[in-house]
Amino acid sequence: MPHKMLKLSTLAILIAGASQASAAVYTVVPVANADSAGVKQLANQDYFAEAQANANSTPITVSSTGIKPSAENANCFTGTDCVADDYTVTGVARRGTEGTPIADVTPYNENSQEVVSQYELRRYCDNNLGYGTCDVWSESQFFGLNYTDDDEWNGQGVGGLQKKQAAWVNGYHSNAQGLVNGASVNTFATDVANYDGTQKANLGNIIANTTDTLVKGTVGTDFVYGITSSSLFKNASGMPRAFEKRGFVNTNGQSVQLAPVTTSNVLVSNMGQTLANDAVVMKDDKLLVVGSSSYAASFFAKDSNGKDREDDNKLPNSDDILNNGSHPLNFQTMKQCATNASDNLYAHWECQFSTFANEAAYWLVDTDGTVTSHAISAGSGNNRDGLAVIDKDNDSLSFQASAQAVALDTNGDPIAVGYSTADVRDDYYAMQAAYFTAKSADLTSWTRTLIPGLDIKPGDDRDFIYTIANGVNSKSVIVGDAKGNGEKPQRAFVYKAGQSKAQFFDDLAPTIFFKDSNSNAAAVNDNDQVVGWVDIEASSGKEARHRAFTYMTNNSVIKNANGEVVLAPNKAWMLDDLTNDPNAGAGSVANSYRILDATGVNDAGVIAATAYYCQGGYENLSNLAHCNGTEQRVIVKLVPNANATANDIQARVKDEDEPLKRSGGSLGILALTALGFIGFRRRK
Repeated sequence: MPHKMLKLSTLAILIAGASQASAAVYTVVPVANADSAGVKQLANQDYFAEAQANANSTPITVSSTGIKPSAENANCFTGTDCVADDYTVTGVARRGTEGTPIADVTPYNENSQEVVSQYELRRYCDNNLGYGTCDVWSESQFFGLNYTDDDEWNGQGVGGLQKKQAAWVNGYHSNAQGLVNGASVNTFATDVANYDGTQKANLGNIIANTTDTLVKGTVGTDFVYGITSSSLFKNASGMPRAFEKRGFVNTNGQSVQLAPVTTSNVLVSNMGQTLANDAVVMKDDKLLVVGSSSYAASFFAKDSNGKDREDDNKLPNSDDILNNGSHPLNFQTMKQCATNASDNLYAHWECQFSTFANEAAYWLVDTDGTVTSHAISAGSGNNRDGLAVIDKDNDSLSFQASAQAVALDTNGDPIAVGYSTADVRDDYYAMQAAYFTAKSADLTSWTRTLIPGLDIKPGDDRDFIYTIANGVNSKSVIVGDAKGNGEKPQRAFVYKAGQSKAQFFDDLAPTIFFKDSNSNAAAVNDNDQVVGWVDIEASSGKEARHRAFTYMTNNSVIKNANGEVVLAPNKAWMLDDLTNDPNAGAGSVANSYRILDATGVNDAGVIAATAYYCQGGYENLSNLAHCNGTEQRVIVKLVPNANATANDIQARVKDEDEPLKRSGGSLGILALTALGFIGFRRRK
């Protein structure tokens, strides 16, 4: 099913119609907000009766995910072939908290896959985020936004993990909608005819408006890709999903399912998860999609000694989901989902909690919908990259790998980046940043290389607990994140394939990436321009606010049509500074936005971002100025001004008021909702 393109909403038209003449480096162009068609579609769907009033009064938030690649030689800094309207921005609308992110191979990148309860959410927050409000955060993630303090179990929360888990008994209503330029995107998962598992006949009747979708990107003339959950079904035993999440590609009027690349395992082929994370068009016009694919159960499998290992902590207690004695869950039944799957996977609630070992994988999709696929991770049987499914020393840890991004190098061969599992000194399995290379003539054979300088060491005092590569360009420049052990910060890094080690941005640009700040490097274009986010304040036991940044790496420089430098080499800027126009005044369009997060940048220099929008402009030009009007989260794209120079960069002044002071409570709902989507897998 093709996506529907969206005309600018009323608010967007008003903003776009305002004067955008600017002395800034970037002009902010609105893409999606609460009035966008896709957001309204989600808001207008029925919700749980107990939570309907809260759902109606709680703003749906939007977040960007990526931007369409630009045409060859297009350059908005010089005004060459720069058609801003052509650069489609993808994103997601979310109703309430997410619970556990649909985009994560394992929840919050915890290899243990044991974040299955409110208690485990609290443990994760205490151990990795260190907030003084982890009790509030974990309850919001579990029960949903605006849950009732004195009776969390009354079902009034919006979103949350509990509603996902209880779907077998209580049903489900969509909480996330993928967007392309603010328009909703339909996927194969809404049509029963597109389900083709061997146990399809046992699913029952499909239930409408029960999928969660996330669009990751759009490329070429007619390719849209992302991740969707299965619809909910109704049968004699309960309300099962066919699978938790699957990658999809919409092309040429149809929506294509990206099935697991392993087909011999009944549990995997029917219920295994896949993620479509990034894509690039090959020379033969086929779309190369990279991501991850399940290949074996991780709750019951063999270790490297051939011994059966099991982890019953991956199955939650039903009382922790329903708060009553009904519908007890039994791990022995769950084991049958892996060992005797032919007995009907969709007759037992336990099977809905199946967890998997996942490998890096790719799918080649033709414009007619034909799909071929293969693993990127090397291995035979249930071994991947030399490792068994389950760690012999810790039955909670399993092999996990994923390709998060892909580019074609100067020879036209693909380089994918992400992470893979390494056995740290034969001590425990750990997820480490890696890149994968192959020849375009033979995509069945890939070479994995762990990125040096990001080594994970044994012991409680180790530097990192996991590292991930998020983006790559045609020059094999790679960006990503290394999550510090415990409350140590998450640190963005950059690495060029073949160099001795990765470099951290807090070493490269310490004035912006201050000591112990958290940061995320999301993407890099072929001009070596990096985008992401970084903390703008110390956390002090709470979530630190952050803002989007851009950085020019590897001595690269961006110049305008006159040859004047716009963005100098080896330097970082806050995007708030690059959109600042002091001459326009506090009520200007330029002062109506604060750029929260940047998720993509194409070679023309156009950036996809999430921002706060203050109608009428913030009260002054400073970083953390108050919004005395209405503030909402919006999706924007930042388009370079062709006549800009480095002299147009004027940093926003520092706030004279206390940094935490906000007016009118305008942040409350926005901030809490933001917790559910952007980043609680990453400290901010």
